[in-house]
Amino acid sequence: MAQKLEVWQRGPLPDIIPVLQPVAHALLQAREEINVYMFEFPVELLWNRPAGMASTGFHLQHLSGVLDRVFTYARNEKLSEFQFEELAEEGKDRPEGYTVSDLVNRFNKQVDIAIEQIKVTDGSTLDNFRGIGRAGLPSTVIGLLVHAAEHTMRHVGQLMVTVAVVKNGGI
Repeated sequence: MAQKLEVWQRGPLPDIIPVLQPVAHALLQAREEINVYMFEFPVELLWNRPAGMASTGFHLQHLSGVLDRVFTYARNEKLSEFQFEELAEEGKDRPEGYTVSDLVNRFNKQVDIAIEQIKVTDGSTLDNFRGIGRAGLPSTVIGLLVHAAEHTMRHVGQLMVTVAVVKNGGI
């Protein structure tokens, strides 16, 4: 059976300027991989922390949260109180318990929102200054979008290892 092509190998995405194609490709690739890795993942393993490292649940929450926060900064907006609450909850289960599909669907939705924002990003604004966080650390629109893509892929890699370890009884 032929291996499925990665997103970037399938050609340009419609309605996205060429310079932002790699950002969109990376986010869509991350979504595909997460949906594969998390298929039939046991909910009882969601918060296991092998060797004290971050849990699968944390990675899923963080992936969604970072995309939301970084894309908020790219729009030149401040984080909302809700975003700060979600940040504080990263790595924690909710009282009624998250399901794996809750967290995967949250990430899938956040990727959809990010792709829509990428589609409407004006190429002439890519080098515009954007302040990050309360300190207003310096970045640009393109800096934030590229960071969102690379940070997402970094956590997908970490998630993949964590999933493999906890499913196989830890290390």
